[in-house]
Amino acid sequence: MALDYRKCAEEIVANIGGRENVAQAAHCATRLRLVIKDNDKINKSVLENVDGVKGMFENNGQLQLIIGTGTVNKVYDEFLAVTGMSAATKDDVKAAAAAKQPAWKRALKSVGDVFVPILPAIVASGLLMGVVEALGKVSDDFASTDWYAFLDMVANTAFAFLPVIVAVSAARVFGGNVFLAAVIGLMMVHTSLLNGWNVGSEEAINSFFGITTGKIPTWNLFGNLQIGDYVVGSVSRQGYQGHVIPVMIAVWLMSKIEKWLHKHVPEMIDLFVVPITTVFLTALITFVAIGPVFSLMENYVLKGAKWLVQFGPGAMIMGALYPLTVVMGLHHMYNVIEAGMLSSVGLNTWMPIASAANFAQFGACLAVGIKCRQAKLKTVAIPSSMSAALGITEPAIFGVNFRFMKPFVCGMVGGAAGSLFGALTGIGATAYGVTGIPGYLTIDNAGLYTVLLLISGGIAFGLTMFVWKEETPEATGAVAKGAAAGEKIAADAAKKVAAGLPDTADFDQKVVIKSSAGEIFQPTPGTVIPYTEIPDPTFAAGTLGEGIGVQPTVGVVYAPYDGEISSVADSKHAIGITGANDQELLIHVGVDTVEMNGDGFNTLVAEGDQVKKGQKLMEFDIEKIKAAGHPDTVVVLLTNSDDYENVTIG
Repeated sequence: MALDYRKCAEEIVANIGGRENVAQAAHCATRLRLVIKDNDKINKSVLENVDGVKGMFENNGQLQLIIGTGTVNKVYDEFLAVTGMSAATKDDVKAAAAAKQPAWKRALKSVGDVFVPILPAIVASGLLMGVVEALGKVSDDFASTDWYAFLDMVANTAFAFLPVIVAVSAARVFGGNVFLAAVIGLMMVHTSLLNGWNVGSEEAINSFFGITTGKIPTWNLFGNLQIGDYVVGSVSRQGYQGHVIPVMIAVWLMSKIEKWLHKHVPEMIDLFVVPITTVFLTALITFVAIGPVFSLMENYVLKGAKWLVQFGPGAMIMGALYPLTVVMGLHHMYNVIEAGMLSSVGLNTWMPIASAANFAQFGACLAVGIKCRQAKLKTVAIPSSMSAALGITEPAIFGVNFRFMKPFVCGMVGGAAGSLFGALTGIGATAYGVTGIPGYLTIDNAGLYTVLLLISGGIAFGLTMFVWKEETPEATGAVAKGAAAGEKIAADAAKKVAAGLPDTADFDQKVVIKSSAGEIFQPTPGTVIPYTEIPDPTFAAGTLGEGIGVQPTVGVVYAPYDGEISSVADSKHAIGITGANDQELLIHVGVDTVEMNGDGFNTLVAEGDQVKKGQKLMEFDIEKIKAAGHPDTVVVLLTNSDDYENVTIG
């Protein structure tokens, strides 16, 4: 009996809390994707038994109802009619799902969005900085050469001007003018300000400003107007090298101001009023308000750290909190503690704490790199972990661990354990400025230091492997890439036809599915596997029907029988075909490849086309699927297999 699409849609709406409980709705080849406002209003037990709904699950803030190819689009049309909603894309649904997430998750996503584009720069700089610092410690002669000075300059440029790079990337995320953002970033590392890495050094302060007080001078923009101890409009003349959060906050503020001004300033004067007003207001608020807050935080953190490291439990706490101070850009001030220890007792016992914290972030990042399937994430995580092992953790923290949070927390746990071991054994260093593997050059007991690194890195690695699970990646700009890739594939196919080569199946299409409705032939060259071995729980459970999987050897799909194209996914990765006796077949290339948004796929047919067995339907790029971190298995399922008798596979 044919499914009543209208009734199915009405029952879905009734059991998800009605129209007012739906934020967005879209569909893919097999699933209805909904963003629900209040999940408590979903009647899951009834929803699972709605005729036409073959399964349901929640993923990335979406409620996904499995309906099936060729059917989901019709149910979706009725869903829109019942609710009065307008059609949305999968990207709209993703955006709505993201907006529905808690504020802390949105904040983490923003940090990730800002740092992902700049990772190549800071990963390369981080690795080179670690190597250069280690070489300088190994050989005093090399440390005094021109080559060392040159390499040091090349290595630390990205970190010396990190606020500028972060500002430009943040402007793209927050929708601000990237050039105005660059100006804000440059202000925060201006040469008239004391380098942010020297804010805790009285000697550096006195040398830079030509004073003897050891205190950073201020610009008092509104005179000596005071509220309690606070001088209104006081600007501390210090830079923000190594800082990240203040820069992101400043650019977020800048973007808000700029957008507001564009809406309210007449177009005739917009060109010169908006930029100057935006830069001035952002700079004023940043240096008068944002800056003092972080300066105050630095003082409190420094005092707290000095007190805590006197005790074993305190060292453990600082080992856990150290990565958070890296996130805030406050960790450079710890050199003051280390210098004080060396001058007073001749041993730097802070270094093992910092090393434990850094090496734990290495372990967590390495675990992500080993465990993840996404090629892009792997190529970031592995080099970033190597940088962290050399003592430069920013690439690992901002590029990987902090983005996904669980690895970051696992690193904090490992750092705490390693720091406690360091405090209990009393190991220390004879210098400061290096951690991780280069720390062997200054540590007083290499054996115990090795155990410390194994504890911190090992615990973080093991915990991350256990608790972190890879989320489905979001494709950025993949639609445009997909179009270009599709054009290339289509052009290649045209050349093949022009050369006189057949555009039909040139391999032996064996029967892979039989039923009372007829025979279904293998649609793509490769090794056939049972549907239960398809690397996706929904497909493997037979929720969408029985069938097979194919491990493809060639990126091409041919018609498995004569029939009509019932659906073609917008993302080009899936095709539905209706055959004799109403057979409904789904050919789904790869697992989770909907996230590729068409990149590497080219469909050669459209909905409603009549096709013949062996006719080419689609071409796809196997290597691109693998590079995106997805299994390339071609899924072939008879989605209405329950309607037929004697269904046999193989």
